[in-house]
Amino acid sequence: MRKLISTAFTSSSTGDEVLRGVDLTGVRAIVTGASSGIGAETARALTSAGAEVTLAVRNTAAGDAVAETIAKSTGGIRPRVVRLDLADRATVTRFVQAWDGPLHLLINNAGVVTGGLERTREGWELQFATNHLGHFALAIGLHDALALGAIDRDGARIVSVSSTAHMRSGIDFDDLHFERRGYDPQIAYAQSKTANSLFAVEATRLWASDGIVANTVNPGGVATGLQRNFTEQQKASLDAAEAAGVFTYKTVEQGAATSIVAAVAPEFAHSGGHYLDDSQEAYTVPDDADLAQHPHGVKEWALDPTAAKRLWTVSTDLLRG
Repeated sequence: MRKLISTAFTSSSTGDEVLRGVDLTGVRAIVTGASSGIGAETARALTSAGAEVTLAVRNTAAGDAVAETIAKSTGGIRPRVVRLDLADRATVTRFVQAWDGPLHLLINNAGVVTGGLERTREGWELQFATNHLGHFALAIGLHDALALGAIDRDGARIVSVSSTAHMRSGIDFDDLHFERRGYDPQIAYAQSKTANSLFAVEATRLWASDGIVANTVNPGGVATGLQRNFTEQQKASLDAAEAAGVFTYKTVEQGAATSIVAAVAPEFAHSGGHYLDDSQEAYTVPDDADLAQHPHGVKEWALDPTAAKRLWTVSTDLLRG
C-alpha cells in the first residue's frame, strides 16, 4: 500500500505559517469565492507571499472591499477583482475569454448552500451547478493558461475545496438534479462536494502530462457566510456533528491552511488526485463508514477513478447541451 503524503503542518497551522519563507513573486493565482471567509483569507495569504492574485467573485463590491483590506495589510499589493457567477455560464465564459497569459494556481474555493430546491436557468440543481459544474467549466476554459503556467514554473496546480459533507453521498448519476427523488439540501450539497473531489482525480489523470495537478482539500469547520442559508434542520445537523466530535471549529486563518498546503507545499508539486485533511493526505474509508468515527477520512466514492471519468463525461455533455 502506498504511504500517505504528509507535511509538517497540522490542524492548528495557519496559511501564513505554511507560507513562511515561500516567495510567490511571479505566481499568478485565481481564488474563487474570495469576497469573504476562507477564500478571502487564502487570497490575502497568497498576496502577502508575493503572488499576483485575482479575486473571482459574484459580488464585486464585496470583492473590492476585500482587495482594499489586502492592499493595506500587504503594503499596497492589491489583488484584481473580476466578476464570476459560477451558476451563470455566460460569466464563466467571459472570465475565461478575458484571461490573458499563464496561470499557476487555480483555487476553486467558492461554494453555495441552499435551504431548499433551487435551479439554474438550465434546470440544474443549484448546489451541483455552482459547486461543481461552474468550477468544472472554469478549469476547462483555463486549461491552456494552466499549461502555460506549468511550463513557466515547473508545474501548475488546481485546488478543489470539498468538505466532510462528501461522506453523506456519492454521485447519483441517474438523478443528478433531483428531478425524480425527493430533495434534501444536505444530500445535494454532499453530492456536489464528492463531485469536487472526483474532478481533481480525473483532472490529474488527464492533465498531469501537461504539468497540471489537482488536489482536493477539506478546510475543516469554519464559521463563514456559507452557513447563512442553513435551515433549522441543517443548523441542528451541524450542531450534532460538532457535539459528536466530527469537527471542532477552526479560525479562518487555520481553515485556509490546507488550501495553501495544496497550492504551495513541495509534497504536492507533481502529485495530484489526493484528498487533504488538516494539511495531510487523508486516509480512505469504505463508503459505508460512519462519519463520526472517521472525521478525517475520505470515502472511496470520492476518489473512485471510474466515477471520476464518468462524471467528467457527464459534465462535459451537460455544458455542451
